Amino acid sequence: MPRRVVLLLSGPNLNLLGTRQPEIYGTETLLDHVRAARRAATAHGWDLEHRHSNHEGDLVDAVHEGIGRVAAIVVNPGALTHYGWSLHDALAAFEGPIVELHLSEPREREQWRHLSVVEPLACARVAGEGAAGYPRAVELAVAAAASATDVAQAGALPPDAAGDPPHAP
Repeated sequence: MPRRVVLLLSGPNLNLLGTRQPEIYGTETLLDHVRAARRAATAHGWDLEHRHSNHEGDLVDAVHEGIGRVAAIVVNPGALTHYGWSLHDALAAFEGPIVELHLSEPREREQWRHLSVVEPLACARVAGEGAAGYPRAVELAVAAAASATDVAQAGALPPDAAGDPPHAP
């Protein structure tokens, strides 16, 4: 069972938050958003790991490293939302819940921003909520991971219930 960890991934240009188009993305920095996400995770007894990169391959590596190790992923893919197929494929290999996150609402912006290659893999999408979206996305990821764990535990049979002898530790 993976640790109770949410992996928060931040895509290209998010390191410029706070100064890049504040009328769209707000004045909070990426560090501000990560701190808010970490507070939300901690409030639920979870850890949060964060990885930012302007390079898609680094984010793919982070997903690979998280497989079997983290329980959920929250991803703000930035511009990779629209064409990051290798990120999509890496996320498709992850078996836990994935929450897609955006500060603005891409569907209310330029037409080319309307396509998301991440959305088909996500159990939830948080967009257009500004800074409040970060803790909300973490809360949704934690709830989805906890729900998946409860379902898995409810469906698990003790070793002798299936007619097999119990295994010694």
